[in-house]
Amino acid sequence: MTDRTIEFSIKDEKESEMLRTLRIVYDALAEKNYNPISQIVGYILSEDPTYITTHNNARNLVRKIDRDELLLALVKNYLQK
Repeated sequence: MTDRTIEFSIKDEKESEMLRTLRIVYDALAEKNYNPISQIVGYILSEDPTYITTHNNARNLVRKIDRDELLLALVKNYLQK
């Protein structure tokens, strides 16, 4: 047995969940022959859920993501690379 402490970060887990959700949404849009990037950007800018297909429950999933947190994560990850 070790005395190591495992650090758990809620922020990292939240970003991981957003990434998983965005991948599901992206795949659902691609399966329906939409341009996934354009549709997701349209949703982020307008918060109009009709940019996202209902296929594979994508619309309901994307609405669970806080747009402000999503934008923060996107900008942070973009600038870090």
